[in-house]
Amino acid sequence: MWAGFARFARNRMALFGAAVLLCLLLLVVFTPVIYPDDPFKLVGPALQPPGGRFLLGTDTLGRDVAAEIAYGARTSLIIGVGATLAAIVFGAVAGGVAGYYRGRTETVLMRITEFFQTIPAFIFALLIVAILSPSVSSEIIAIAAVSWPSIARLVRGEFVSLGGREFVQACAGLGASDARIIFNHMLPNCASSIIAVGSLLIGTAILLEAGLAFLGLGDPNVMSWGLIISAGRAVLRSAWWICTFPGIAILLTVLGINLIGDGLNEALNPRLRER
Repeated sequence: MWAGFARFARNRMALFGAAVLLCLLLLVVFTPVIYPDDPFKLVGPALQPPGGRFLLGTDTLGRDVAAEIAYGARTSLIIGVGATLAAIVFGAVAGGVAGYYRGRTETVLMRITEFFQTIPAFIFALLIVAILSPSVSSEIIAIAAVSWPSIARLVRGEFVSLGGREFVQACAGLGASDARIIFNHMLPNCASSIIAVGSLLIGTAILLEAGLAFLGLGDPNVMSWGLIISAGRAVLRSAWWICTFPGIAILLTVLGINLIGDGLNEALNPRLRER
């Protein structure tokens, strides 16, 4: 594992992604200090261009776009990380059980997984949020619901390859319970693959959250990047900065996370290391 992170540190693009993510995390941490007021507060004239008192200008209601983007970063990270963790937990359990028990259990779980994969992810997430009512928790549930199948298939494949290993057979021969073998011995051996794929899912989750908020299905009481873009689309030609700056924030965040994911995949995946 540590050797893999050493290889990650030699990947310049992955380090660039890590630097972008670090800057985003610092912004999230210090946002209450930099912008102590509520991001929904009207602080100046509407449609003020970037510069001067308002670094990134103001929106159609006179709210500070820079403050909105800073608070929106926290929302995107909370939903992205929360949905990814939920998808990893559910997908790892489902894939682990399918790969360990095989037979009818595997068939049923994999058919359910394939059913979820046939549904367009964004439309399914939109439907779930609409049913549950827009909120941060419903967005996390919706995004996790469309993200777990890829984790389940990955873990199932890893468990199938690990099933014949000597340490697994030795644990079973010594009388270890199925739960102990699955959670204490087999899942830790899949950790590197789960970390690599999970990091890529965070970027996808952030894009899904922005899309939901853009369509008005985000929490109306929580600032998000998609909400800012949605509010500025009507004046895109005359007030370009309202949509442009949150769009750049989404681009850099997703790019940075994907670069980190690619770097982790190359560092931790033994098949890629052999090339």
